[in-house]
Amino acid sequence: MAEGTFLSMALTGALILGQILLVTVPLLLAVAMLTYAERKVIGAIQLRKGPNVVGPFGLFQPFADALKLLTKETIVPTGANRIVFMMAPMLTLLLSLVAWAVIPFDAGWVIADINVGILYLFAISSLGVYGIIMAGWASNSKYAFLGAMRSAAQMVSYEVSIGFVIITVLLCVGSLNLSDIVNAQKNMWFFIPLFPMFVIFFVSALAETNRSPFDLPEGESEIVAGYFVEYSSMSFAMFFLGEYAAMILMSGMVSILFLGGWLPPFDIAPFNWIPGIVWFALKTALCLFVFLWVRATMPRYRYDQLMRLGWKIFLPFSLFWVVATAGVLMATGWIPR
Repeated sequence: MAEGTFLSMALTGALILGQILLVTVPLLLAVAMLTYAERKVIGAIQLRKGPNVVGPFGLFQPFADALKLLTKETIVPTGANRIVFMMAPMLTLLLSLVAWAVIPFDAGWVIADINVGILYLFAISSLGVYGIIMAGWASNSKYAFLGAMRSAAQMVSYEVSIGFVIITVLLCVGSLNLSDIVNAQKNMWFFIPLFPMFVIFFVSALAETNRSPFDLPEGESEIVAGYFVEYSSMSFAMFFLGEYAAMILMSGMVSILFLGGWLPPFDIAPFNWIPGIVWFALKTALCLFVFLWVRATMPRYRYDQLMRLGWKIFLPFSLFWVVATAGVLMATGWIPR
């Protein structure tokens, strides 16, 4: 009996490990190729070639960069707290990976189909600020600490608006399960009736991931690259891996909350012939393209403009839209049961 129980536990553990690897390995490859895609897209917008030497069409450039960073020396500042200093980039990368446990790629294609999936995602994305604070404090540098403070204030400011956007979606669905949110969009994707909240969520995602035009922690002219200024080699690379993984995660959340997840735009042939996971990947890639497009187009905000947008515009408007949505659902009797 004991041997049977042990064998069953071992098989369950192996199955879970296989599922994790099946998600994590393609995700890490996607992060590597996203750095390549970013340089190609921005190069095309700026009328230059981008990576084109290492491998066919420059496709091996991300792997050459990874090899270079792996062979560089890891330098820890003399006055730094070594343990916290090294834990910070690992925590940043880890949090951007574990969030994928509840992301449904297709109907039934999810590692953990929990009933509070959206709360899990919101909690994991909120924890990301700890890696940045740890990096800035442990570096024992005024520049790194200032960059960490700016980034923390920025992330906290825009998480409030993201929370109200998520509440609006939940009012229309009546469930915290991500698969239920996707299935509720079979007749109409939520970006149509909730378009203003869709815009707020996407802009807040830019700020949450410290991407241009909200890359204030990296204000080179005043704080010399921000909270990771003292990092080098792979510890430096982990911050960028975490940032790009967070970009893919936020794009996936946009796809699930507003663009119908794995659902095709029209439930007719030939659209419904294409597997759901392909639709999910295409929608995520479209959101990522807009991330890159914005970076090549928009100038960086001043810090006071960033705070004003978050607290004086997005917060009141998203709160108003939550109340308005609840009122409309109550008045029309459309509240999900």
